Amino acid sequence: MKRIGNLYEKVCSIENLQLADEKARKGKLRTYGVIEHDKKREVNLLKLRETLLNGTFHTSKYDVFTIYEPKEREIYRLPYFPDRILHHAIMNVLEPIWVSTFTADTYSCIKNRGIHAAAKKVKQALREDPEGTTFCLKLDIRKFYPSINHDVLKSILRRKLKDKRLLRLLDEIIDSADGVPIGNYLSQYFANLYLTYFDHWIKEQKRVKHYFRYADDIVILASDKSYLHSLMGEIRAYLGDLKLEVKGNWQVFPVAARGIDFVGYVFFHTHTRMRKGIKKTFCRRLAKLNKRKRPLSEKDFKQAICPWWGWAKSCDSKHLIKKLSKTSKYEIKFKR
Repeated sequence: MKRIGNLYEKVCSIENLQLADEKARKGKLRTYGVIEHDKKREVNLLKLRETLLNGTFHTSKYDVFTIYEPKEREIYRLPYFPDRILHHAIMNVLEPIWVSTFTADTYSCIKNRGIHAAAKKVKQALREDPEGTTFCLKLDIRKFYPSINHDVLKSILRRKLKDKRLLRLLDEIIDSADGVPIGNYLSQYFANLYLTYFDHWIKEQKRVKHYFRYADDIVILASDKSYLHSLMGEIRAYLGDLKLEVKGNWQVFPVAARGIDFVGYVFFHTHTRMRKGIKKTFCRRLAKLNKRKRPLSEKDFKQAICPWWGWAKSCDSKHLIKKLSKTSKYEIKFKR
């Protein structure tokens, strides 16, 4: 595999740092970090460039907090300047290089390959090859982000990169926290890179036809149940070499009996349902909006339910929407 060098100067260029600043601030113009940074924006960018060129940059202290939805997780947050700007500057240069190493079967945090792209591919496989998708192997990795081994990740980075100064910078960011911290812009790409050669092994050596991965959530479809059980043993061994552990709730089951719970949907050969938890949250949200003492305008109402509307449009939810529309002040309907 050809390794790429001479990238550090591109990361450090003032033009790239200015572009990174523009990208990092999108949707955050009123946040404290952006407001403070803008008081001396040009000075800050020049200061960041200087610390990168003289090799004195160090990751700032993390602000760590816990979220409880959709599940309990620790989130690590870095200040807008200099860290978040730098992460975008690195990604401006490295994103096309890293994406080129990904297979077409991984969907998390990649442009034009999100949840709906994954859902579309699963539906296509079930529709076009019903015999080859009779059984499903579904698994995920125990505490994936915190379990990522730094030495293994650094060795994976060096399979594609040979710029020593850039690698030192990436090493410093990696070593700034245990595992890979959820919340960093770079973390989502580190996570994908960590499993990208596993993806290639699955597709190119094991010749698996129907394989889908969203972060650490993995779905494999086949016609033979015993084949999936055998493959699971090999997967467990491969991931063990990456210092990862498969969760104990992995399953092999017939698709027709249960459906595939993946990326917020439950997929069958004949139809696709919204995941029960998302449907419940959608219903609670509507009920809360309907009880408001000061009703929202139609525009604000639609904005408030927009996230769940996106889920509903991509599955067979016609009857659900019709039922919810009867309880709402404003009509909810699809415009296909």
